[in-house]
Amino acid sequence: MEIVLSGIRPTGDLHLGNYFGALRNFVKMQDDYKCNFFVADYHSLTTHPHPEDLRINVKKILSQYIASGLDPEKSTIYVQSDVPEVCELYMLMNMNAYIGELERTASFKEKARQNPDNVNAGLLTYAVLMACDILIQKADKVPVGKDQEQHLEMTCRFARRFNNIYGVEYFKEPKAFSFSKDLIKVPGLDGTGKMGKSTNNGIYLIDEDKDIRKKVMKAVTDSGPTEPNQAKPEVIQNLFTLMDLVSDRSTIEHFENAWNDCSIRYGDLKKQLAEDIIRTVAPIREHIKDIYNDDAYLERVAREGAEKARVQAAKTVKEVRQIIGFK
Repeated sequence: MEIVLSGIRPTGDLHLGNYFGALRNFVKMQDDYKCNFFVADYHSLTTHPHPEDLRINVKKILSQYIASGLDPEKSTIYVQSDVPEVCELYMLMNMNAYIGELERTASFKEKARQNPDNVNAGLLTYAVLMACDILIQKADKVPVGKDQEQHLEMTCRFARRFNNIYGVEYFKEPKAFSFSKDLIKVPGLDGTGKMGKSTNNGIYLIDEDKDIRKKVMKAVTDSGPTEPNQAKPEVIQNLFTLMDLVSDRSTIEHFENAWNDCSIRYGDLKKQLAEDIIRTVAPIREHIKDIYNDDAYLERVAREGAEKARVQAAKTVKEVRQIIGFK
């Protein structure tokens, strides 16, 4: 069975974009692949989070992973820092990574430009740590978005370089996993782009009903259609895209007809959209709260997940050390 690996940094709550964009697909994959899902807390250290914030955010992501449908009985769910072998492989692989290629990565250049006072070594070698997360588990496939494709390419480069330096065929080159037509780009509420944490345009799985209503009612719109059956501008299409995810077909058809005959009232559309989002989010939110408050359960999930992840991780590090020459 092929191994699929995916991780997420603990920088806050998951939003509808995370849920509809990837998590629902991950849930479907659990029966067909050997899935590893981890919380990338080492990666988050590049932004120097407060210790208590780091702890809380790791707990948030774990509980939201599980509440969204990831099953610890089917998949390996773990916290990156609970697998110390990653650090040793990271150190060893750094010896074969060159400053020039690391400085040219798009993510490093962007982060260095955004935060010129915090261009740390961890940020520079971010791609190496990401590669080690993948290589240490011998992953076959890695679900990545456009912004992470370069890091996966570098993972393959590091794997090839290691094999060439030591004259072995040890590391295989992982492939990008594509959800093809199943991957949905969930728009934000600001009228442009996708839903995301950094743009503050999202609805989160933990949001209360009143907050969802408030956010949706503030969503950007225009002055309305001026002639029948005209094309929708992006800001309006975004609302219909969200409605496609959460509303009944009859509801969608009602507002499509209202758009086409120029009788649409955006206030009514937003009110309906908010209630349909609440209907989708509320059960997940309550499940998140139950799991988040069950420390014993979360500790067991993390502990058992780390135990499973460390089996392959320890094997990989032992074999890499032997190949390098540490006996």
